[in-house]
Amino acid sequence: MSYRKIINDPVHGFITINDPLIYEILSHPWFQRLRRINQMAMSYLVYPGAVHSRLHHALGAYHLMHNALYELREKGISFTAEEEQAAKIAILLHDVGHGPFSHALESMVVRGLEHETLSLMIMEELNHSLGGKLTMAIEIFRNIYPKKFLHQLISGQLDVDRMDYLTRDSFFSGVIEGMIGCDRIIKMLTVHNGELVVEEKGIYTIEEFLVSRRLMYWQVYQHKTVLSAEMTLVKILERASLLHQRNDKQIAQDDGLSKLLFGNMSALGREDLELFCKLDDSDVISIIKKWRNHPDKVLSILCTALLDRKLLKLRLQNDPITPNELQEKRAAIAHSSSLPLEDAAFLAFTGEAENSLYNPDNERINILFKDGRVRDISQVDSPLIHQNLSHPVKKFYICFYQP
Repeated sequence: MSYRKIINDPVHGFITINDPLIYEILSHPWFQRLRRINQMAMSYLVYPGAVHSRLHHALGAYHLMHNALYELREKGISFTAEEEQAAKIAILLHDVGHGPFSHALESMVVRGLEHETLSLMIMEELNHSLGGKLTMAIEIFRNIYPKKFLHQLISGQLDVDRMDYLTRDSFFSGVIEGMIGCDRIIKMLTVHNGELVVEEKGIYTIEEFLVSRRLMYWQVYQHKTVLSAEMTLVKILERASLLHQRNDKQIAQDDGLSKLLFGNMSALGREDLELFCKLDDSDVISIIKKWRNHPDKVLSILCTALLDRKLLKLRLQNDPITPNELQEKRAAIAHSSSLPLEDAAFLAFTGEAENSLYNPDNERINILFKDGRVRDISQVDSPLIHQNLSHPVKKFYICFYQP
């Protein structure tokens, strides 16, 4: 008897799950936790519709992986049913290591560990519980499996992860500049010497893809209000951590989030990993709601700013912020809010926002020409790529509290 589950996705339409092992993974509590983690962190404060979850994205990326493998097989690229299953599992679990508010709190909930490392740890734990059925998926995820193109579909310049999040984030935010022709990109993919390449006729589609990424980064992901909200969230946890070091009894709570935030763990054991896999956005919001009434004025200001959307002001500019301006802002806040100057540092700070869209020194987008030549897209006669997209764009910001 065949196995088949249908999921209705607002972006890609119907997604089919026809593998019992994949459905078992999808049903696991550690994967289902992704329902409660916002894909775009604090972006909903600017784009109210941007409330889709990491689970939405994982399913979408799985669907695009299915489509990409189908197209490659149609072009005569050889891979087994086991390799196809493993690639689908790897993309389904590629973001399972994201903590609350995703990239906004990267390496803060579990200090020093990025979400890719946590994803791998979770995959290995699941592999153990499933009797080694995820071994090939882990090898593909780690890029140690011989067929490199399978890993490139998961993590590369043209991976299905990026194709889905650009399309999905554009759809839910309403920012149409992020819409890309992911179906056409997939149709243009092929494999040459074991690596993923794009057929020559797909050059303009790839250019559109790169332009859309740049527009989405500055218009959505690094929008100044989104950046202010996410940095406020970071400062809340930094302030709470400082108060915890000062033995503040209202900060030290016997719960999972506090243990991970303030535990100073040098390694993440099985118990801690299970604890992490129970955390989601609601845990962070819940604790911020408690801290808004904390007697520490700085913590209270930051929590109230985030909850009531009375955010810190943020100004982006092309030149670095001068030390004099930062000191003036801190002195003014210290005076107006009756705070010590060192505490005002949590309410006025600077930073950098950089968008390096395409760097040919890293993972490349290779174009396969009809005569058999393979060239990096930056070497193709394209003024758009040469002049605009291959150079990183850096902006500097100052973020400050204004009573």
